[in-house]
Amino acid sequence: MKASAESDSTSQPDEERAALRTDAERNRERVLAAARSVFCEQGLDVPMTVIARRAGVGIATLYRRFPTREDLIGAVFADRMDAYAQATAEALTDPDPWHGFTTYIKRVCAMQAADRGFADLLTLTFPTAKALEAKRTEAYEGWLQLIARAKEAGRLRADFSPQDLPVLLMANAGVIAATGDAAPNAWRRQITYMLQAYAAEAAEQLPPAPTPSALYRAMIRLVKAPVSRN
Repeated sequence: MKASAESDSTSQPDEERAALRTDAERNRERVLAAARSVFCEQGLDVPMTVIARRAGVGIATLYRRFPTREDLIGAVFADRMDAYAQATAEALTDPDPWHGFTTYIKRVCAMQAADRGFADLLTLTFPTAKALEAKRTEAYEGWLQLIARAKEAGRLRADFSPQDLPVLLMANAGVIAATGDAAPNAWRRQITYMLQAYAAEAAEQLPPAPTPSALYRAMIRLVKAPVSRN
């Protein structure tokens, strides 16, 4: 009896630690599920308190799991950024460079339309979210190859710039946010117009594209207000 009692006594702390780990993981999953739902419905500019309330946890618990908004965004959208990078890889396998180019743009814009949070994500940059930004870089490198292939095929206008995609995604995010449930397919018409404008046969000299540094500053400026909110 004594040995059994001692065994129970020594095992209790391990059981308690296991219970705490289980509870912590359960809270983490609740926060992630709530954040996915809220970001999808309302975009990334939503108070963290709303996410905590949706998850059924205290704000302190949320911040223990995800100390910053960028940490939470990175965790929520890891799989979406994987799909975003994969989209360029798949488009590059298309034997028709112009079809691969246009299909990629339609696919990414559809991803934006399906998730308002992701629509915001593609128009912002999060320097401290290293894994997320690594996927963005991977997708961007594939994007440069898509442009080169379409131009070499003579189908994409010569003055098309890599910076035209972020600008297009900003415009698409604005259309999605403005039309909402009232006209959920309005973005499709807008994108079709833009793809026709990108074609070489429709080319008319354009004003200069924004420089990469200017576009980066714009994306940083857009994200500063949302990430500072509680």
